[in-house]
Amino acid sequence: MRRSAPNVSRMLSGWKRLTDWHRALWISILLLALVVWGFLPSLFHGFVNFDDNVYVYENLHVRRGLTWLGVQWAFTNLDAAFWHPLTWLSLMADNQIYGLRPWGYHLTSLLLHGANTVLLFLLLQRMTNACWRSALVAVLFGLHPLHVESVAWVAERKDVLSTLFWMLTMLMYVRYAEHSGVQSAGSPLATSRVTRRAPLYYALALAFFIGGLMSKTMVVTLPLVLLLLDWWPLQRAELRTQGSWRKGRVKMIGEKIPFFAAAVVFGVITIHGQNKLGTLPTIIELSILRRLQSAVFAYWGYLSQLCWPVDLAIFYPYPAAVSAWRLALGAAALVVVSGLLLRASRKRPYLGLGWMWYLITLLPVSGLVQVSGFSHADRFTYVPLIGIFLAAVWWARDQLRARPGGIVGLWVIGMVLAGLCLLGTRRQLGYWKDGEALFRRALAVTANDSLTRNGLGDALLTKGQVSLAIEQLEEALLLEPAYSEAHNNLGIAFLQDGQPQKSIEHLREAIRLTPGKTQARINLGIALGKEGRLDEAIEELRQALRQAPDNPNAHCTLGDALVAKGQLAEATTEYRQAVQLAPDDAALHHGLGVALGIAGNAPEAINEFQAAITIKPDYPEAHANLGSALLKVERLDEAIGQFKEALRLNPKLPEAHRELGAALGKKGRLDEAIRHFEESLRLEPNSAEARCNLGVALTKQGKLEGAIRQFQQALALQPDYPDAQNHLQTVQQMKLASPAPHP
Repeated sequence: MRRSAPNVSRMLSGWKRLTDWHRALWISILLLALVVWGFLPSLFHGFVNFDDNVYVYENLHVRRGLTWLGVQWAFTNLDAAFWHPLTWLSLMADNQIYGLRPWGYHLTSLLLHGANTVLLFLLLQRMTNACWRSALVAVLFGLHPLHVESVAWVAERKDVLSTLFWMLTMLMYVRYAEHSGVQSAGSPLATSRVTRRAPLYYALALAFFIGGLMSKTMVVTLPLVLLLLDWWPLQRAELRTQGSWRKGRVKMIGEKIPFFAAAVVFGVITIHGQNKLGTLPTIIELSILRRLQSAVFAYWGYLSQLCWPVDLAIFYPYPAAVSAWRLALGAAALVVVSGLLLRASRKRPYLGLGWMWYLITLLPVSGLVQVSGFSHADRFTYVPLIGIFLAAVWWARDQLRARPGGIVGLWVIGMVLAGLCLLGTRRQLGYWKDGEALFRRALAVTANDSLTRNGLGDALLTKGQVSLAIEQLEEALLLEPAYSEAHNNLGIAFLQDGQPQKSIEHLREAIRLTPGKTQARINLGIALGKEGRLDEAIEELRQALRQAPDNPNAHCTLGDALVAKGQLAEATTEYRQAVQLAPDDAALHHGLGVALGIAGNAPEAINEFQAAITIKPDYPEAHANLGSALLKVERLDEAIGQFKEALRLNPKLPEAHRELGAALGKKGRLDEAIRHFEESLRLEPNSAEARCNLGVALTKQGKLEGAIRQFQQALALQPDYPDAQNHLQTVQQMKLASPAPHP
C-alpha cells in the first residue's frame, strides 16, 4: 500500500514529461477506442426500412459499386432531393468492399464518427492549447445519445462524412491563420509571420469545405463559424494589416468570400432539388407562424434533449399549434439569453462562441426552411451541439479552478457525464437494431402518426408477419387516407396474405395518388398476374418501364408475366435486360435461368443458376432449380447434391423433394426416392406430378396396387395428365398379365 503513492506520482510525472505531440497521440487513441467501444453494437445491426432502401439495398447505382457510370450518376442526380455526390461515392465504395452486408456500412460510419471525435479534439487543442478541456468536449461529442441516429443509420452517412470535411476545413483554416501573418498579439497561434504555405492551407480549407457541401448541404454555415473563430479563440478580430485594423478586418472578411459563394451555389442546388421532388412545403402548406414555432421550440427542445436524452425517436410529428403568447415568450427567451451570453462573452468569449455556434449551425434545419414532414430530428444536432459542449466545459473549468480540488471535481463530473452518455448511447442503439424496434420505439414515445405506423407495418411485412403488418398499415390509412406509400405497402401485404383483389384495389389507389410511383405499378403487375389477368399485368409493367426504363425489377416482373403467358423468347429478353442492369442481383439471374430452363436451354440455365448461387450461396430455390437443370442433362450426382443443399437450406420445398426423388429413382435408389415423393406430397398434397412419380417408383418395386392408386389420384387432380394415363394403362396391363397368387 505504501508504494501506491510514489507509483502514481511517477505516472503523473511521466505523463507531464511527454511532449505535446505524444500526449495528443495517446489521447486521440483513447478517444477513438472509447467511441468504437460505445457504438460497437451497431456493427451487429441490419439495414432499416427507412431510407436505407433508397440509399443502399434498392439503389441500383450503389449496388454496382464504384464504376465510371456510377460516378457520373452521383454527380448528376438529385435522388433523395439532395445533391451529395461524395455521400453516394462513399456508399458505392462500401458496396465494392462489403457487398450488401450491413456491418460493413455500419463500420464505415462508426470509423468516420471516431475520426470526427479525434479531429475535434485536435482542432480545439490547436486553437486553445487546452488539452484536457478539448478532450472532454470530444468525449461528450463522441458519446452523446443524440448522435446515435447519425452514426447507426446508414442513410445518414452524409452527417458523419460532411462533418469529417467540416473538421478538416477548420484545421486547414487554423493552419492558414498561423501562416498568414495577421494575428493579434493575444492569439494562441504558433507564429505570426507570413510563409509560403499560407495559400496552400487556404486552398485546402476551401477544397475541404466544398467536399463537405458535396456530402451534405447543412455545412453552408461554416463560413460564419470561421468568422466566429477569428473572434475567439484565434483572436484575429483585432488583427492589423500594414498597421491598419480596418484593412485587417476587410482582409478577414474578404478571405471568406469564396466560402460564402460556394455556400450560396450549393444552397440553391439543394432548394432546387427539394422543389423538384416536392419535399419543400409551401407557405400555404406550412404557414410562417408554424415555421417560427417550429424553429423556436426546436432551439429549446434540442437543449432539453441534450440535458435529458430520453424518449428519442426516428420521427417527431409536428406538435399541435401553440398560442401566440407562448411562441412570443419562447422567442423572447432566445433573444434575452443571446444578449446575456454575448454580454458575458466580453470576459468569457467562449460563451459567445459556443452559443452563436449553436444558433448559426442549427439555422438551416431549425424549421424556418422545412424540408420534410417532421418537426425536428436528432441528427440535426450532430454539429450544433459542439458549441454548447465547448461553452459548458470552459465555463465549468472557470468556475471550479479557483476552488480547492476544483479541477479534480471537474474531471469527476466529466467522467460521470461520459459514463451516463455511454449508457444512454448503448440503450438508444438497441432501438436501431431493425425497423420493427425503431418504429415501435417511435410509437411509444411520440404521437400516433401515419408515417410511423406505415414504417412499422413495412418492417413487420419484411419479417413475414403479414397479419400484424396489415393492422398497422390500415391504422396508417385511418390517420391519413391519402397516404400513397401506405396504400402500396398494404397492397403488398394483401398479396402475401392471399387476397389479390384487395391488393389490386390498394395498389391502384397508390398509383392514383402518385402516378409516377413505378414500384406500385410493378406490384400491381404482380397482383394482376396472381389473378390470372396477364394482359392487364403486362400492360402495367410496360407502363412501369416507360416511367423507369432502367428498373431491373420491372424487367424481371414483366419476364415473369411473359413466361406465364407462354411468350418465352420475349421473357428471356426482359430477364437479360434485368441482369445487365443489376448483374449482382441473384434473383434476376435465377429468373433468367427459370425462363431458359422452360425454353429447353438447360446449359445456359445452369450457368445462370450457378451465377445466382455465387452471388447468394444460401439461395435454396436456385440450388433446387440448378438441380432440375442438371437432371435434364443427366448429371445425376451433381443434381442430387444440389437438391440436398436446397433442402438443407429449406426442408419445406416440395419441388426439391419431388425432383430429388426423381434423381434418386434414376440411380435405382428407390426407397430413398419414395421417401422424398411422400414428403413432397405431405407438403403439397395436390401435386399430380408427385403422385405420378411416386407411382412410377412403386411400379419399379413391383407394388402395382399402390402404383395404380397413385396414378388414379393424379388423374383425379389433373384428368388430362398424359403421363399418368399412360403409366396407369401400363400398370393395369402388367397386373392382368401377372399370374394370380396361389390360394
